Amino acid sequence: MRALSDIRVLDLTNVLAGPFCCHQLAHMGAEVIKVEAVGRGDLARELGADPGLNARGMGVSFLAQNAGKKSVTINLKNPKGKALFLRLVQSADVLVENFRPGVMDRLRVGYDVLRDVKPDLVYCAISGFGQDGPWVHRPAYDQIIQGASGVMSITGDENSAPLRVGYPVADTMGGMTAAFAIAAALNDTPRGAFIDISMLESVLASMGWAVSNHLIAGVEPTANGNENMTSAPSGTFQAKDSLMNIAANKDEQWRLLTDHLGLGDLRDRPEYATREQRKLNRKTLKAALEDVLTQRPAPEWASELNRIGVPAGVVLTVPEVLDMPQIADRGFLHDFADVPGVGRDITVATTGIKINGSPLTVQSPPPRLGEHNRDVWTELGITHTELDSLKQEGAI
Repeated sequence: MRALSDIRVLDLTNVLAGPFCCHQLAHMGAEVIKVEAVGRGDLARELGADPGLNARGMGVSFLAQNAGKKSVTINLKNPKGKALFLRLVQSADVLVENFRPGVMDRLRVGYDVLRDVKPDLVYCAISGFGQDGPWVHRPAYDQIIQGASGVMSITGDENSAPLRVGYPVADTMGGMTAAFAIAAALNDTPRGAFIDISMLESVLASMGWAVSNHLIAGVEPTANGNENMTSAPSGTFQAKDSLMNIAANKDEQWRLLTDHLGLGDLRDRPEYATREQRKLNRKTLKAALEDVLTQRPAPEWASELNRIGVPAGVVLTVPEVLDMPQIADRGFLHDFADVPGVGRDITVATTGIKINGSPLTVQSPPPRLGEHNRDVWTELGITHTELDSLKQEGAI
């Protein structure tokens, strides 16, 4: 399914939130043209765990979310470059940018200008705090948003919080929220919108239970480590070889778990008689369960508990889960052979979406900087001679 196959997206974004948004759109079938700065491109080209790829402008951080896109270079501070960009906008349906608020206006290519060029343009601006408000001009990276949103205050436990989430959750949520909003705007009639995505608000929206416990119940969220504070026993438990998760959230699951562990007598104790009592006494309950769980390996317990209807699983590392048939055999990972600019095969993650039984994929690997300059610009009627002149003048 290529739901956005007739849509052209201009991706003016850098690093993560914006590129991750356009990564979703590309896998939905959109033609995504990455508009990059002349000579340097997306900063993500220089980021990642492989210094050699960083030096070649094909950093792992870039490779992770730019497959299926085209790359052109343009200098928006050059009058001819700006004029060329406006021609490109006329051919587009969507523009995504994650500059700090006001940057596009100062370049005189903000929404008010582009709306005159392309009235039905869906323009999406992703920023740390949104396009207005007291914090509008603050610089923001993922870590700043994690701290400002309260995420860090509820991550970890009483000894380790505040603690950063182990991946860029704020960037990712901002990008996903933007992709969702763009898809909705493309379905509107008449088409054309200015979408204002705040990473801060995107994260807060994803914290539904924590936020609502404060807003509705008047309870301040706290850092509870690996414990699920809505139920017990529900959290992480030590088995013989490793940690495992058990979520006996229902009374029926509580009965099945205790019977399987030979601990049915726990149900007769008043401190474990109800869910609320078990929550109040979760530490002693956990110790009692671990006395049995530590006698055997986690994979054995997980297999047996799942079989009888008690949700359980081994706590895995990233390499371990990627090797599991549940991931490896479902098409979530996509291989590209001998990628130009990389010099070897690469494997990248897709979207986690399957439609009619098929995972969403793209056909081309992440592009080299400016790889599609001639293809895209000549499609707009620019001759090869004109392109050579524009390059010499620093416009592209």
